[in-house]
Amino acid sequence: MKQNAEVQEARHDGFKWSVVVILLVLAVAGNAYFDDQALLYRVLGVVVLGVAAAALAITTNKGRDVVELASSARREIQRVVWPTRQETVQTTAIVLGAVLIVGLLLWLIDTTLGWLMSGIVS
Repeated sequence: MKQNAEVQEARHDGFKWSVVVILLVLAVAGNAYFDDQALLYRVLGVVVLGVAAAALAITTNKGRDVVELASSARREIQRVVWPTRQETVQTTAIVLGAVLIVGLLLWLIDTTLGWLMSGIVS
């Protein structure tokens, strides 16, 4: 029975996404059409239509998947062990040092090859 209900909901998802697109188009077109109105009213209109479109999109299967993904990502970020300030400064110093050394080596190779080529050409 549950699978039948999911199929029924999935059937309406296309219609819901069409309404979401229409709401977003109305928000953009309304903002352009009412450009002579105060900015506050236009922003409120766009926000209201955007929230309505997002609320409708969340009721679809894909919308629920996105909400679940965001929730999982938030839980995962909370489990990350972030480096301390000292570790960050040390790592940054090592990277900058390595970039400086590689840059100097490339400059030295370029200068040497340029000197050799100018000796060959002239």
